[in-house]
Amino acid sequence: MRIAVIDGQGGGLGKAIVEKLRKELSEQVTIVALGTNALATSVMLKAGANEGASGENAISYTCGKVDVIVGAIGIIVANSMLGEFTPRMTQSIAESPAKKFLIPLNRCNLEVIGTTGEPLPRLIDELIVTIKQQYALV
Repeated sequence: MRIAVIDGQGGGLGKAIVEKLRKELSEQVTIVALGTNALATSVMLKAGANEGASGENAISYTCGKVDVIVGAIGIIVANSMLGEFTPRMTQSIAESPAKKFLIPLNRCNLEVIGTTGEPLPRLIDELIVTIKQQYALV
């Protein structure tokens, strides 16, 4: 299974997700780091991603070639993360046939009603459990 972890800016969220995926799922998955910039991609690669690419075209192209997409909810909002996510990127992510697991961080003026407001480490733990359950990974 191929999991794309998408992040921008400094790649901190992507790094935390990649580290936890690698620890919990080890070699059962291929993790593809997709950053809006080279710094974000580099941070995720250092955290344990198998491969990585940066920029609008890399994200738009690769979204159609993975089974799962993981990131903050802002990755489907055009011009989020201070404009790093272009309309083309967000459309490619949203239209990808991959299953999307989005963490509800409310940093792009988007609030998801019904979320619990758990701290980020807890949300990442919940993400990993959900992926394991839905894909029967042990």
